[in-house]
Amino acid sequence: MNQLTKFLGATGLGLMMSTAAMAEDVTLLMHHFLPPVANAHKVMLQPWADRVAEQSNGQITVEIAPAMAMGGKPNELYGQVRDGTADIVWTLLGYTPGVFPRSEVFELPLVHAGSATDTTIALNASMDLLAEDFDDIHVLFLHTHDGNLIHSATKPVRTFEDAAGLKLRTPGRTGAWVIEGMGAEPVGLPVPALPEAMAKGVVDGALTTYEIVPALKLQELDKYTTELPDGGRFGTAVFMLAMNKDAYEALSDDLKAVIDANSGTNIAAEIGAMWEGFEQSGVDALAAAGVENIVLSEGEAAKFNAQSEAVVQRWIDEVTAKGIDGAALVDQARAAIAAAGQ
Repeated sequence: MNQLTKFLGATGLGLMMSTAAMAEDVTLLMHHFLPPVANAHKVMLQPWADRVAEQSNGQITVEIAPAMAMGGKPNELYGQVRDGTADIVWTLLGYTPGVFPRSEVFELPLVHAGSATDTTIALNASMDLLAEDFDDIHVLFLHTHDGNLIHSATKPVRTFEDAAGLKLRTPGRTGAWVIEGMGAEPVGLPVPALPEAMAKGVVDGALTTYEIVPALKLQELDKYTTELPDGGRFGTAVFMLAMNKDAYEALSDDLKAVIDANSGTNIAAEIGAMWEGFEQSGVDALAAAGVENIVLSEGEAAKFNAQSEAVVQRWIDEVTAKGIDGAALVDQARAAIAAAGQ
């Protein structure tokens, strides 16, 4: 009887341990706004999910719903992760204007210097400066793309004056200011809506990247692209991969460690370099389609840059009025990007 009792006790303990181990397994739902053919999905998000699964020995499964498959609009993704409709989202900060006032500093022209790697490293190294923007969520990482250039389906932009009157899709609030400074009209659109808007003449083009060209087939719509000399860009956009706070806190310490190892400064350089690498496929697609690439002269670039300085000052004035030291943030962001470049 004693041996049977010991056997049953040991068996029960084993079942309890097995059940506890099974209870550790977790499935996280990730939601984002681009199609599965996009670089963001197939080269960044899916491999990230696979790596988390591997490093957790299969205890974390990340199921990805691309192209807003879980419902809603792109500008609702932040609310979905904040409220727990999704466990993880990848989204553009500019889709929810006013929610992330400090982080906007890294989007500004003449702050972002044209390197996704440098700005992504700087962003994740500056979370102490930006933390109040993200009180309601758990940030996994922030990143930028290489930066915005002018895409046009109607007329070339060879001079500052050529941009006047164009209707251009804006990537966000600060992008709209850049477009206004050119004498053009900003039009707010989620990027998946851009091809139809260009095809129907709702917009003449967009302030966006080379990277997005193949996914949206912009090579079939663009006639011209315009960029600044030496790889300069008209600002950038900040993206985030973010997790619901309660979902993160519910993880065991071991599983949190897996998530943390694939977050923030641990992964920033890799993500930034990835986004720089994405540019070439867009450049190649445009070249193959015969789209003319215009690089502004130094003289014309100086005119655009003067307007960009005005955008930076406008941003400083606005956030300072809200009690944020905008000038200090600009200085700190520039310093962080410069340090990352070294």
